[in-house]
Amino acid sequence: MEELSPAIENLLRTLAPQVLGVLARRSGDFAGAEDAVQEALLAAADHWPREGVPDNPRGWLIQTAHRRWTDHVRSEAARRRREETAALREPPPDDCVPAEDDTLTLVFLCCHPALAPASAIALTLRAVGGLTTAEIATAFLVPEATMAQRISRAKQRVKAAGASFCLPPPQERAELLRSVRHVLYLLFNEGYAASSGPAVHRVDLSDEAIRLARLLLYRAVPDDAETTGLLALMLLTDARRTARTTPDGRLVPLAEQDRTQWDRDRIAEGSALLAEAIARRAVGEYQLQAAIAALHDRAPAAEATDWPQILALYGLLDQMTGNPVVTLNRAVATAMVHGPSEGLSVLESAEAALKGHHHVDVVRAHLLELSGEQDAAAAHYAAAAARATSLPERDHLTKKAAELRSGNRWRSKLPAAPTSPG
Repeated sequence: MEELSPAIENLLRTLAPQVLGVLARRSGDFAGAEDAVQEALLAAADHWPREGVPDNPRGWLIQTAHRRWTDHVRSEAARRRREETAALREPPPDDCVPAEDDTLTLVFLCCHPALAPASAIALTLRAVGGLTTAEIATAFLVPEATMAQRISRAKQRVKAAGASFCLPPPQERAELLRSVRHVLYLLFNEGYAASSGPAVHRVDLSDEAIRLARLLLYRAVPDDAETTGLLALMLLTDARRTARTTPDGRLVPLAEQDRTQWDRDRIAEGSALLAEAIARRAVGEYQLQAAIAALHDRAPAAEATDWPQILALYGLLDQMTGNPVVTLNRAVATAMVHGPSEGLSVLESAEAALKGHHHVDVVRAHLLELSGEQDAAAAHYAAAAARATSLPERDHLTKKAAELRSGNRWRSKLPAAPTSPG
């Protein structure tokens, strides 16, 4: 099999959830459809580099996946008569391929009420986002084997529940919204700050998360304050994407970014959405995060950042969620307002819950650097680099450790939030 070009790889990643949505709706068999789509993607990865991308790549994948699903059903002679009948159908011609986008429906299907929220989110990241099991395990801070079992059980439960492939009625959507929002948030985070691999960003994932958040807000739950806040958060954060890397792909911390490169149109749209959400007086965690992002975006320079207000918002967010990752960010904000020793004290409260997570070392290293403890800071930067799975982040942390150890003790005027590095 030839190596895939980035263009073909991105095209397959974009089309995969659309093809899965079509096949799942047509067959009524989510687990079988996902297996068939994976086989179709492998076939495309084998044929397209040698033979060229077909004129209708989506139709090619749908037809190939349908044939694979048909072959699978044919091989199970003991299946019920309706499955045998469906298996004998010829796949539709290219001009009969439906044009509608079923991805949002697929998201709701993966967040079926039969699933616990954690399982629903993991399944959606796999089926819709195309994340690997290892990437999802990293997001949930669990071993890869544990996550593989969770995803497998989730697919079995969706099938056993007899879920139909359609958007749930409005009264049922509210029960699923928390999981749907969270999975889109995680999908965006993986795209904006890739947890592994050679690139800082996975733009296909962040763009898809923004697109789905728009669909969710304007098609499924109009006027929902938290969904509005989620879309605002994505836009306000993604506005900085261009400035987060140098031309050769190195990571640039928030405090050192060229703010003239930030996307002002996205900042304006995100700010307007945030104001709209807050006006509904139903404040949630995504609105608070969006408000923090807006404060960073509005500061004309790093030294002009309103850290006291950011600290207050992180305090509210920490009380609301109890999330130790939020506590890490609060430790940084505390250091900027009250000094690094106070920040280190806050860090202690999150360390036990994030044992082994390299961002704990990143925060500790930064606060020690602010305190003037250069050798200790270098040791923690090196420890964080040893566990980082993102190559640009690993290179950045290794460079920081080396500079401190060599006596080139430059220090950023302000820190970047370690868990969302700009």
